[in-house]
Amino acid sequence: MTAGVTARWGVPAFDLPPTAPGTGPFTSRAFLETWWAHRSRPDDELMLVACDDALLPLLRRADLVAFLGEQDLTDYHSPRGDDLTEVTRSLVAAADPGWQFSFNSVPEPAASLLQAALDASGVAATTTRRQAAAVIDLPATHDAYLEGIGKKQRHETRRKRRRFAEELGKPRLERRSGDEAVATFAAMHRLSPGDKALFMSSQMEGFFAGLHRDAGAVIDVVCGDGGEPVAAGFGFEDATGYYLYNSAFDPDAGAGSPGVVLVSLLIERAVTEGKAVFDFLKGDEPYKFRLGARERPLFEVTGRFGASP
Repeated sequence: MTAGVTARWGVPAFDLPPTAPGTGPFTSRAFLETWWAHRSRPDDELMLVACDDALLPLLRRADLVAFLGEQDLTDYHSPRGDDLTEVTRSLVAAADPGWQFSFNSVPEPAASLLQAALDASGVAATTTRRQAAAVIDLPATHDAYLEGIGKKQRHETRRKRRRFAEELGKPRLERRSGDEAVATFAAMHRLSPGDKALFMSSQMEGFFAGLHRDAGAVIDVVCGDGGEPVAAGFGFEDATGYYLYNSAFDPDAGAGSPGVVLVSLLIERAVTEGKAVFDFLKGDEPYKFRLGARERPLFEVTGRFGASP
């Protein structure tokens, strides 16, 4: 297959592995096509630059070329395939010299390979660290995980579970699915304080419903003795990891720390299932690192197609 630009979602290159491993659903056709259906603008141009060896899943918005998926909703961006030379040359040949590019949220090794491919294509580019994801490398057992987070945090995790049990009953983690599960999650999200409640508009709920229906997103809830959900996690999972995309809890149950208990139960289950990582995705909230996460740097590759190195 000769490299070229297409707007056809069925390109075989979507079957190639992501250039940056450990990027969950975010470079998959299912996630990106769902994002396009719910979040793209009428004037956006779909640009899937593909060949046998690689894929650049892009869009053009006015004079800017970027990866599909706004960075606030797409925690990782990456090409697919391990040789970006041909697809990058094809992109450069198709681009107007006045167009700019901004490839954000790119982990290694994809950022370096993309920079090298642009250099080889005669286009000046700059790679800058912008953000980081927070990732826990999981051990073989939950006891080993608790040992690794230290005495203070281990005590706090156990204390929060005891407090939950005292207030709400023994916590249970349950997998839910279907329209009702999405509605429960969205309604709980709207109970959040401040801007977080405003995030879950009807349009955003439709996007989350699409991710659950078409892109493999899973919904887990924590219940007490009453059987009603008091916290919910919206995430993705694959053979190697769980990716916590969003979460919410019922503020009326706040005395039982349901959000904290939700995360601790999700981590415990990921360990039990033999996952290698628990990925909190973007964000530098301190609690993630207290629970054992490390930073995974994310980079932005920027430039203008008409500029030479």
